[in-house]
Amino acid sequence: MSEPEQQPVSRREARAETSSPRGRRGLAAAASTEEFSVQQALGGPRGAVEAVLPGLLFVVWFTATRDLQQSLVVSVGAAVLAVVARLVTRNSPAQALSGLVGVALCAVVSSRTGEARDFYLPGLLINAGYASVYALSTISFPSIRLPGTRWRSSPGAWPLIGLLIGPLTGEGLGWRRDPRRMQAYRRVTWMWAAMFVIRLAVQLPLYAAGMIGALGAARLAMGLPLFGLTAYLSWLVLRAVPVARRPDTVSLTKADRSPVVQEPHSS
Repeated sequence: MSEPEQQPVSRREARAETSSPRGRRGLAAAASTEEFSVQQALGGPRGAVEAVLPGLLFVVWFTATRDLQQSLVVSVGAAVLAVVARLVTRNSPAQALSGLVGVALCAVVSSRTGEARDFYLPGLLINAGYASVYALSTISFPSIRLPGTRWRSSPGAWPLIGLLIGPLTGEGLGWRRDPRRMQAYRRVTWMWAAMFVIRLAVQLPLYAAGMIGALGAARLAMGLPLFGLTAYLSWLVLRAVPVARRPDTVSLTKADRSPVVQEPHSS
């Protein structure tokens, strides 16, 4: 993929994008250059409860009753109630909806196989996929031309964390021309790949052994807590390296104080 042209941004706009952690969740929390919020990284208290409760209810209910269908209904029901609660309180249901989709997928797989352990199979596969994609994105590839077109990718690595966070910091793809920033993004991308691998290393043996209680506990313990820790470590690495400037960023000098006319945003 070739680097797209970026619209010029003022120094004030770039500073505002990188210094405000408000409303940033998950990986975006690592984009802040001044402070890190664990609460925001985990989606806030409500988001954390919505993420943990369905899985917690499943493992507790199944351990107590050994009834797979009841456990699945309780788990999916909790995810549905989270969506309804968001709608009733007129909050964005996006996070709760994504959780519902994930829980529903796990329930369908487990219901079809009749195995309680398969409730966790989609999560294991997703972690394996993420680990592979994150790791591959740190490998340097030569420039590749798409047959039949003039499109040619830029050579080098495309660390996934850089692609996700770059737009939030205002640097766009400018970090690819900054060796220190590129190295930081590669290091952080490997940290996330390692997180997924650690989950697999612990949970796969439990899955193979059919240890539902231990697997559920491991899934909860290595879910939000490990995610929050990785986000914090990512923030520590990225904040130590100055944000890269976009190649076409315009900086105003004393000789150029005229107002900058920006194109209106399309509605």
